[in-house]
Amino acid sequence: MIALRSLRARIFLLTLVIGLVPCIAMRHGIVSNYEDLAVEQRTTVVQNQLMILANHLISNNYLSSHGVREDTGNSREVINAELEMLSNLYEGRVMIINKNFKVEKDTYGISEGKTIISEEVIKCFQGENISHYDPEHGYIEMTTPIMDTTANTTDENGKRNPDAIRGVMLTSISNDSIVNAKEVLNRKAYILEVIMMVAILALAIILSRALTRPFNRVTQAINAVKEGFSDETISVPDYVETVHIVDAFNQLLKRMKALDDSRQEFVANVSHELKTPMTSIKVLSDSLLAQENVPAELYREFMEDIASEIDRENQIITDLLALVKMDKKVQDLNIVSLNINDLTELILKRLRPIARKKDVEVVFESVRPVVAEVDEVKMTLIMTNLVENAIKYNKDHGWVKVILDADHQYFTFEVSDSGIGIPEEALTHICERFYRVDKSHSREIGGTGLGLAITKSAVLMHKGSLTVTSTEGQGSCFLVKIPLTYIAS
Repeated sequence: MIALRSLRARIFLLTLVIGLVPCIAMRHGIVSNYEDLAVEQRTTVVQNQLMILANHLISNNYLSSHGVREDTGNSREVINAELEMLSNLYEGRVMIINKNFKVEKDTYGISEGKTIISEEVIKCFQGENISHYDPEHGYIEMTTPIMDTTANTTDENGKRNPDAIRGVMLTSISNDSIVNAKEVLNRKAYILEVIMMVAILALAIILSRALTRPFNRVTQAINAVKEGFSDETISVPDYVETVHIVDAFNQLLKRMKALDDSRQEFVANVSHELKTPMTSIKVLSDSLLAQENVPAELYREFMEDIASEIDRENQIITDLLALVKMDKKVQDLNIVSLNINDLTELILKRLRPIARKKDVEVVFESVRPVVAEVDEVKMTLIMTNLVENAIKYNKDHGWVKVILDADHQYFTFEVSDSGIGIPEEALTHICERFYRVDKSHSREIGGTGLGLAITKSAVLMHKGSLTVTSTEGQGSCFLVKIPLTYIAS
């Protein structure tokens, strides 16, 4: 069963079947068609000779109109000789039956004077020619009417006139010659079939190897990347399928490289972000220790700065822990049915004081009531981060617009602003950890650089999506799309 899962094995079997089935069918078809054609031709030839012989019987008065013999002598002997010759030529038997259903001549000489009444003979007296092939017993049986050509041979409908039929020839001929020829043809066809089978078998092996060779090259290239011998993109352009597989692998490789670079950058950023507050604390504390009789006001100012740096360090660690928990999915979602409209109103109420400090107008547009199955804490985090960022990175006297909408499957939470915007080259990186578009400006605004990374993780935990569009200097738009009904993995 494992072998049948191989593409090479399937191509081999498919080629073998496609080649052998027509080959076998062709052999049987040729032999069968030959037999049918040979029987038909033999029957036609014998029927023609019997018709000629029937005319001789009439012309020589072999049968009287009442089924009584009228002629004797040489003519009868000639006709008898013709009948014997026909019987010997086709290894058969000919019986001449008169209108009284009596056998006047039997080339076997065993049924003369006997009465024969059969369905074939009766139908022949009514004008029907009947031939029957019996392959099991090896003979062809046919009936031929003996027509008086001096009478009307057809009626007004164009059919044979039974009154013109003076007798019937019941003929049985051997099919041994057909059987012998069929056996010879069958042997030759069988030999040809064996030759074709060998050729098809060889073709199937060659095709299965040739057609799967590009996939083997794909496997080898992927293994080389996996073992670390190469980190370059691979190319196997033999088939469209291999191109698609290779393209998908190259995209995966690119993604893995990006993740690896992101991890290295993340470690560097974590070290930097954690070291910066510690360095500030060290500088401040050293400054205090280096001075004697420090005034209480200066001491207090330094201690406030130290406390601020400690808070910043604590916030970074808290955000990192939250992000790690989301990535590892250690923390399960607490799914509840929640009114998203009410939650949005509550979040905007909390954030409007921050917006008023920058004179930023916050507008909420609810297209329809939305009730969804979400984790309230993480949904609050998603909305808060997006709206708070829109306020922080906005211009003075700007605006933030929040739109809530839904269809029969998803609800959307859209946050657009009139802020500073995001450069096009930075759009794909803004959800990376510690990534900042303008680091100097971000320092002034504050934050850890983990907000959007945490937001995206929370969205993905809800089986949703986060898309961003932005024009630098004109503003940004963040669109969150989350299923109304949560489906656990």
